[in-house]
Amino acid sequence: VQLQASGGGLVQTGGSLGLSCTASGNIARINDMGWYRQAQGKRRELVAVVTSDGSRTYADSVKGRSTISRDNAKNTVYLQMNSLKPEDTAVYYCKSEGYLATRWGTLGSVFASWGQGTQVTVSS
Repeated sequence: VQLQASGGGLVQTGGSLGLSCTASGNIARINDMGWYRQAQGKRRELVAVVTSDGSRTYADSVKGRSTISRDNAKNTVYLQMNSLKPEDTAVYYCKSEGYLATRWGTLGSVFASWGQGTQVTVSS
């Protein structure tokens, strides 16, 4: 399963940015889709995750400023970030977990895949 992320860039403090990530491959079902980030010199951390039934979890640091959503028909997850702060600067990675499809169209092996990362820089 491959994940292609896009939408990063440079934005000023207080600005907004939207990220998207599309999963492709022999996918039978996607359970969780989420976004993580890793700032320079820091560990990768969860930003937000959305389950297949639409339940959302956010890190406290972005709660109220970000919205995660998904389009199951397109195997795509989105992250809209508002009121951005310099501390939001990081490489953002999408992650997807689910099941591959068997040749018979049933659920096969579990997969967990990461996207390539997209840089978000918030200038002060």
